[in-house]
Amino acid sequence: MNVRRIVSLALLLSMSSTATWAEDHPHASASDSPAPASRSIPLDATARDGLPREKAEFNAHGQRHACEGVALIAVLRRAGAMSAEPLRGAELARRVEAVARDGYRVTFSLAELDPSLGNRRVLLADRCDGQALSPADGPLRLIVPEDARPARSLRQLDTLTVLSP
Repeated sequence: MNVRRIVSLALLLSMSSTATWAEDHPHASASDSPAPASRSIPLDATARDGLPREKAEFNAHGQRHACEGVALIAVLRRAGAMSAEPLRGAELARRVEAVARDGYRVTFSLAELDPSLGNRRVLLADRCDGQALSPADGPLRLIVPEDARPARSLRQLDTLTVLSP
């Protein structure tokens, strides 16, 4: 099949499909409907104020660190980016991307964070070893204590974005 024919067929298919997602999925619930393509999550102190503080330890570069902060899932829920109910349907394909000031990126699926599924503990730490984070590490750092190595314990957290496929 030549390229012109493929493009024509793709155009024809996209134009002939006028049904909305809800019409294509009549038995789906509202939580199954497609989520927005992306949602920025605030990281300022107000976004974390009043959330329960947690502690976690992790190893980095041969040193053990004791850190504290708030759970990533609590920040996501407060921002309305993740339901308190168990995830299902389209929500299982959503993910959160964390980006450091230097551009380093790590990703977690929301299913990985959901207590009823992966139950992965991730902390937004603002203190380690009894002190506020230094400018080289903070003001926020992700801590993933159960990871075998600290590759996702990203320092200098700059942005969090929840993405949908």
